[in-house]
Amino acid sequence: MVLEKYESETFVAVALLLLISITMLLGYRYFDLHHEAYAYENIFVVLWVPVGAVICYLLNVSVGLGSVLSAGITGTLASFLPLINKKSEYINKIPAAIYCGAFIGMSSLKITPSIGFVVAAGMVGSGIMLLSKNLFLGIGGKLGTVAFVGVVIVSLIYWFIK
Repeated sequence: MVLEKYESETFVAVALLLLISITMLLGYRYFDLHHEAYAYENIFVVLWVPVGAVICYLLNVSVGLGSVLSAGITGTLASFLPLINKKSEYINKIPAAIYCGAFIGMSSLKITPSIGFVVAAGMVGSGIMLLSKNLFLGIGGKLGTVAFVGVVIVSLIYWFIK
């Protein structure tokens, strides 16, 4: 990918790849990314992933707001939920689950052709989120990765069924 972007400048492409490789090596070597304990996320928290996916999908498709604006609205509205009860641990965890679902709901209509697909991808994503509580701690992109894997798994299942 880098080589294609800098097709005429091979030195720049090699330098960028080397810089990325060194950064990853140093990050792996010096950051504590290994976890001894394994924990599961609360089932009642991850059930909000399909809810966020459906809300974002409906805003995107039915209302026609577009995927980015739909995900932004879904995430922003979810961020206000902890104001209901600031002391509740359960309510404080819901916005992340809803926002994870918003990543699923903002997928292209070519990838997510129906609401049933979105619900299925949301349920798979919630299962992945349930199992990955202690994984990727301190690394950005966990919610997007969970959403991506959920959509890919359901896409593969639909592809095999056809």
